[in-house]
Amino acid sequence: MQFPIFQSTDAMLTVILMMVAFSLWVQKFKLFKYVGPALTVIILGMILVNLHIVPGAQDVYGVVITYCVPMSISIYLLNVNLKELAKLSGKALAALLSAVFSVCLMATLFGAVFGGKMFEGWKIAGMFVGTYTGGSGNLTAIAVGLDAANDTIAAANAADYVIGMPTMFLMFAAPALFQNVKFLKKVWPYELEEKDRVGEGDHPVLMGDEKWSIKDIAWLLAISVLIVTVATKLSAFMPSDFASAGRVLLISTFSIIAAQIPFVSRLRGNINLGLFFGLMYLAIIGFSVDLASFFSSTMIITVFCFCVIIGSILLHLLISRLCKVPYEYVILGITGAIADGTTASLVASSAKWNRLISVGLLMGVVGGVCGNYLGILVAYVIRAIIGA
Repeated sequence: MQFPIFQSTDAMLTVILMMVAFSLWVQKFKLFKYVGPALTVIILGMILVNLHIVPGAQDVYGVVITYCVPMSISIYLLNVNLKELAKLSGKALAALLSAVFSVCLMATLFGAVFGGKMFEGWKIAGMFVGTYTGGSGNLTAIAVGLDAANDTIAAANAADYVIGMPTMFLMFAAPALFQNVKFLKKVWPYELEEKDRVGEGDHPVLMGDEKWSIKDIAWLLAISVLIVTVATKLSAFMPSDFASAGRVLLISTFSIIAAQIPFVSRLRGNINLGLFFGLMYLAIIGFSVDLASFFSSTMIITVFCFCVIIGSILLHLLISRLCKVPYEYVILGITGAIADGTTASLVASSAKWNRLISVGLLMGVVGGVCGNYLGILVAYVIRAIIGA
């Protein structure tokens, strides 16, 4: 038998699409829900390439990287409705801003400490700011914008999983802790009234079936390709060492502007289509990981990730306590930042905070909007500090 087993372009495109489909299908199992589709598809890629089932390099990989990532960024952000964001109350917005500020400050401080000890440390810091203000989609966008190496991206995703999963368990346990532990109620006496948490009547159905038509998909693809094309043309006029990052920022900005057009805002399927393209890219990341360098670099990145998350949570708690923010907003704010809006909504739902489900979603959207800009900004600040 000849190795790698699959080599041709059509065979590899089949493998990539099967990996994406499998990583989404297994989300119905509890274990894979914890791992998530992003890390699942990366691990699959690593296994296949190291068993010599697929090659480490193939022409189709470049095509996927060139087109899938920028389209994923654009399609995700075509879902942003700035009018909806204005509905966040002052305290809820304060909680989210506290969480985002805490992540940026901790990533900058620890990035200055660890940045010189890691390969592409300043890029990793920017990637962590992105993922801890808006989610894994921002991590991918910033990684591409900063031209991070594939091993770096895979190691960052793995570290994020190792530290992020226990953190998520803490987030889901936090509502019960604040409600039932007397010491916490004394330290943090600020909370919403029952009617503001639970409410009455109908509320959004979280994780319900989403409906869209082929016209929605066609328009999303057409608009995202147009935005990516224009952004790519304009980024060519930027300095060469900033052009890639500038392209990501332009795509983000144009997509958010386009999302405010009523016709675009009515399109459905953004999140799923954006995830689909993002997973195709992450499959390529898995194919190009060298296991020896991967394991040698993951430990220090994991320590860096731990410091950023713990430091961010502690600073967020301090700021929110000084600002007398109700603990419900504090929990949803840091969850929306470190994870995403869907996870924040799941926390609200599991705590039976029915009126706060949509608040958690909005917090995640705000974090996602901020993520690409702040992640790239912090990365270049750390680059200047450590002289990379």
